[in-house]
Amino acid sequence: MGALSVSPSRGAALATLGLSAADKEAVEAFRRDIVEPSMTELVIVYFTAEWCGPCKALGPVIEKVAGEYAPKGVRLAKIDVDKSQFIAAQFQVRSVPTVYTMFQGQLVADLGQARTESALKANLDQILRQLPIAGADQQAEAELEPLIEMAEGVLGEGDSARALSIYDQLAEMAPEHAAVAGGRARALIALGRLDEAEGALAALPDEAAKSPEVARANAALALAREAAPVDDLAGLKAQVAANPDDPALAYELAGGLMAAGERDAAADLLLRMIQADRDWNEGAARQRLLKLFEVVGLEDPWVSQQRRRLSAILFG
Repeated sequence: MGALSVSPSRGAALATLGLSAADKEAVEAFRRDIVEPSMTELVIVYFTAEWCGPCKALGPVIEKVAGEYAPKGVRLAKIDVDKSQFIAAQFQVRSVPTVYTMFQGQLVADLGQARTESALKANLDQILRQLPIAGADQQAEAELEPLIEMAEGVLGEGDSARALSIYDQLAEMAPEHAAVAGGRARALIALGRLDEAEGALAALPDEAAKSPEVARANAALALAREAAPVDDLAGLKAQVAANPDDPALAYELAGGLMAAGERDAAADLLLRMIQADRDWNEGAARQRLLKLFEVVGLEDPWVSQQRRRLSAILFG
């Protein structure tokens, strides 16, 4: 970003004493349309003119970038130097196009050398990282966060139908939000609606699809398809107890326990299998356990505890 050649205090301190009626009106418009919005947003102040050839090329680029960055707390203010000569003079505008950014009534950067879309975005990204601007995206995220937490709590308590109802409402507010999409898919999976969950996950845009929340939902879907419910879980437990050296039976039981929501018993059984023969079926027990970790959530304290147990077996 280039250094400013104007006083950083001029933006908020334009005096009207002794001015003509037209200049007073221009100053008031500047305060209303630029200085006041800059208290909470980053304002791109774009000095231009009808006769300016370079402005005709730069203008659409600035408008496009400003529109894309509006959710991040950026707005565009255009000033015609012929119609607002007093304002232009106060900012020592000697040529057009001239582009500044203003925040909280102060000029913060000169974007005069940023003539391409990529250059403007790079400059804006750098500025936004340094300023406490809460854009629409951040405000929406702050509103969603407690609602997502509530839905997660309901889903964790086993009330999948109610959790899905909450996620459905959140999806109307933010249909491509990764945490909403991932949570909604896990609620569908818990209700046995696997095809519906798969379709919803497949329809997500690339950015959301790569998120940890969606990865967790995909892991839950894969596990639900692989670890099918067992009709007679008690009978299968009895078979495993009678045949402790049969890994195939134990593996089937682990899947049944997962499907029944008995994650502690499933983890205990899989850890015993790994300890007995970590290479059985190309490490199938370990892979199933890792998938379970991903479904529960890698930041979950339960997962951390089970990881320590797994490490003790593998490296102890």
